[in-house]
Amino acid sequence: MEPTMRGQRWLARASLASAAAAILVLAVFAGFRTFALLGVGLAGLAVTAAAVWWILSRRGLPRMLAVLLALAAPTWVLVEYTRARLTWVVLVSAALWLLAAGAGRAALARRKAPELTPERPAGTFRRPVLIMNPRSGGGKVGRFELRELAGARGAEVVLLEGPGETDVAALARKCAAEGADLLGVAGGDGTQALVAEVAAALDLPFLVIPAGTRNHFALDLGLDRDDPSTALDALQDGVELRVDLGRAGGRPFVNNVSFGAYAEVVQSPAYRNDKTRTTLKLLPDLLVGQEGARLTARAGEHEFSRPQALLVSNNPYGTKDIAGLGRRTRLDGGVLGCVGVRVTSAAQAAGLLRGEQAAGLDRATAASVTVDADQEEIPAGIDGEAVHLSVPVHCEVRPGALRVIVPRKRPGAYRERPRLDWRQIGRLGLTFRS
Repeated sequence: MEPTMRGQRWLARASLASAAAAILVLAVFAGFRTFALLGVGLAGLAVTAAAVWWILSRRGLPRMLAVLLALAAPTWVLVEYTRARLTWVVLVSAALWLLAAGAGRAALARRKAPELTPERPAGTFRRPVLIMNPRSGGGKVGRFELRELAGARGAEVVLLEGPGETDVAALARKCAAEGADLLGVAGGDGTQALVAEVAAALDLPFLVIPAGTRNHFALDLGLDRDDPSTALDALQDGVELRVDLGRAGGRPFVNNVSFGAYAEVVQSPAYRNDKTRTTLKLLPDLLVGQEGARLTARAGEHEFSRPQALLVSNNPYGTKDIAGLGRRTRLDGGVLGCVGVRVTSAAQAAGLLRGEQAAGLDRATAASVTVDADQEEIPAGIDGEAVHLSVPVHCEVRPGALRVIVPRKRPGAYRERPRLDWRQIGRLGLTFRS
């Protein structure tokens, strides 16, 4: 038996043993009360999820009552476990289940480890030009001395001081016309996308320096967002990745385009200064359908009917991610991910606990997505930037359009954990032949 297969099977056996121990602990120390304990826990989760829905979709006194309910539900669960004098039993059983899940996922990950994006050595650059936004990310360019460090590595730095998106793209084209053989950006995802489109059109290498606030594109490339200066190592010891680039309504995006409730919130002038308060203020009307456009969408042959929120991404996010806050294992799959959410009741909100199987969640992948609405123009968030787009909005992916240069050593390379499939774990763990 190969060492890899032997390791998978032992991990699967450890997972099965831990799961059996978790059940045994409940059966021995809780007896028939086990079913009551499970019922209390599941009820607490459902009530909490419903309360969160009411917090988002109500105002005033109903929202305050929902906050109290969201706090009371888990407290009630703890009180019930304590009254039964079985808190320690539940904690031990929960720990064993976590161990079982971890070992099981590790076994499946070894069995079905996704391949990483192919890479090849980067060339030598005679005149790399880096465009830096000194205001981005609260001044990361100055705080991390990116201009000085880039200059020490032989790169020419151009500070982005003019307002507006057109200035960024025009500046990138000007740098290329003057002989730049690499274009790079120190800024947020919106700025990255604009310069990336210029680099892709001219088939120039593109360097990402995560100097913005979120920098999700850099995260999925495996870059260190806490220290953007490490991205400059690619100039001396880099590799090239061919990744996809998205377009929506003629505008480029590296991460995603959002429509519906989230896009409406992003449009508010107050959103930049106070995101939480603005979101809580605007969401109730959006979620109950009193404001905003009525959307429809088609991803390939799949139709989305009146989603409250729609997210189109450059390659799909992880299967458990419904908000575009997770990770993408690959950026070179040549497809768009599309997730639609429609939740109209507390029961459906609680149902979102089922993840990708939830009734209010719809998911598809396709090379192109078309979004339509009952209005001539709809708000959208392109890589977090608020815009208005004429309908229908055509979204497409350009496979392998972008030559990204990244450091050879990257701390954040990501592989999505496989779904916990107990049938596969059982087959692995209970097979003893070589």
